Amino acid sequence: MLFIINNARLLNEAGELVTGHIVVKDGIIQEVKFGESVSELTENTGAEVIDAAGKLVTPGFIDMHVHLREPGFEHKETIETGARSAAKGGFTTIACMPNTKPVTDNAEVVSFVREKARQAGLVKVLPYAAITKGEQGQELTDFAALKEAGAIGYTDDGVGVQSAQMMKDAMALAASLDMPVIAHCEDNSLVVGAPVAEGSFAERHGLKGIPNESEAIHVGRDILLAEATGVHYHVCHVSTEQSIRLIRQAKEIGIRVTAEVCPHHLILSEEDIPGLDTNWKMNPPLRSRRDVEACIQALEDGTIDMIVTDHAPHSAEEKARGMLQAPFGIVGFETAFPLLYTKFVKTGRWSLDFLVKRMTETPADVFRLSAGRLQAGAPADLTVVDLEKEQEVNPAQFESKSNNTPFGGWKLSGWPVMTVVQGRIIFREN
Repeated sequence: MLFIINNARLLNEAGELVTGHIVVKDGIIQEVKFGESVSELTENTGAEVIDAAGKLVTPGFIDMHVHLREPGFEHKETIETGARSAAKGGFTTIACMPNTKPVTDNAEVVSFVREKARQAGLVKVLPYAAITKGEQGQELTDFAALKEAGAIGYTDDGVGVQSAQMMKDAMALAASLDMPVIAHCEDNSLVVGAPVAEGSFAERHGLKGIPNESEAIHVGRDILLAEATGVHYHVCHVSTEQSIRLIRQAKEIGIRVTAEVCPHHLILSEEDIPGLDTNWKMNPPLRSRRDVEACIQALEDGTIDMIVTDHAPHSAEEKARGMLQAPFGIVGFETAFPLLYTKFVKTGRWSLDFLVKRMTETPADVFRLSAGRLQAGAPADLTVVDLEKEQEVNPAQFESKSNNTPFGGWKLSGWPVMTVVQGRIIFREN
């Protein structure tokens, strides 16, 4: 199948917006041309022409930290509904965490996830596998078998690996297989029973707070272990100034560490929480405004490499249990780009090119994916965004099974309107 996306706005190598077109054949980009008409190309080829009508066309967004909940928690989300939600948000590749039921700690569950994603036929789903059996922190999983089954890395996301020896053993084994370790950094002894960060909100409501050092202690420990083992160590959902200082120093001396940040930790602080609304309960929690600014600056200077959503769906019934009992997490696929475009690009703090690369090229490079760029020979994974479109976030219209978000009612610009995976349109507005 041959088709051409015409009248597109594309980011050139200099990061400038220019008019152009993209030619796709059999799921592969054939050429990307700037400033050229394609009328002469279509007369004798029979190519389908899609008129982008001046909308932005980028590489498909990549999200390296998501929760699809299947198997075991299908009332929250399934691989298919999560993939639909991702597609609506402009994502073409997503990496799903192993804290399912059963935990993705063996080859059979990895194969199950991959097969469910194949059946859904939507976005590309890359499964992570657990570091320890059952994510219990007691015994390592069979790393080699999990890699063979298709896992792309190892993580006990949802809980921190509490034993330094266990983590060191995991890193050494992962390094021998040339695989990354992805860490949820949290010292359990500092967080039990705390639903929000230490700070003014916790004090006002008489709640125990999660301190910044609970995250940073594990970041510092793991950086030393990564240095000792040579593993590629990737820090999940960074949220504190202290963690950032440690990651920055590690990068400066050549330790193989990368990191990610979520839109909510770039936009919201604990001072923004309006009350005991569990749609504002997430882990890591919303921190201080100082931490928010530290996260923004770290993304800008390269200390933090990429943006992820940590898409974490929960049912309305679960979120109705109150601040102490409700689960942590918010959904993120369908609001990520509009939030960041509105907050940072429209205000002039970031260039459009900067934002797009942190959601495409950089995660692809870090995890060695054949994605993330508009160039001949690359998979035709594309996102079309209407930068002029402005609308309110309406959780009732999410493709996700869940709608737990603090952003309901926010008026945002820059909405994805079409998503293409390997040359096939999987989402189109209306």
